[in-house]
Amino acid sequence: MERPPVVATVAWAAGNGDRSENGDYIYGKRKLREIDRRIRYLSKTLDDVVVVDNSGQTHDRVRFGATVTILRENGEERQVTIVGVDELTSDDARISWRSPLAAALLTATVGDTVTLHAPRGAERIEILAVRYDDLR
Repeated sequence: MERPPVVATVAWAAGNGDRSENGDYIYGKRKLREIDRRIRYLSKTLDDVVVVDNSGQTHDRVRFGATVTILRENGEERQVTIVGVDELTSDDARISWRSPLAAALLTATVGDTVTLHAPRGAERIEILAVRYDDLR
């Protein structure tokens, strides 16, 4: 959505004459290169994507896409779903596979107690259940 206004600005700036001292033109062209680089990266990434549908399957091991019910040391029971970095939600129900919590949970099984190494200190977490929902 950002590209069309930048293209319009660059076209307008190009029509103003000397491009070597035209800030709108110079910085607009730079911004277009950044946008195009991001588009190429995303296009290549999408070409390599493989969709794995684990929904409805039962596994006892935590993997990517799992919805995990955990019990924290303070007695709080919580459900989190391990997703990609582009699929996060603001309510903390979906966590990145790169997060400290997901790193602690990945490959553990139901009944295991894992240690979460967070900035506020270590915390023991028990895995109560693992399921794989349809995340669409």
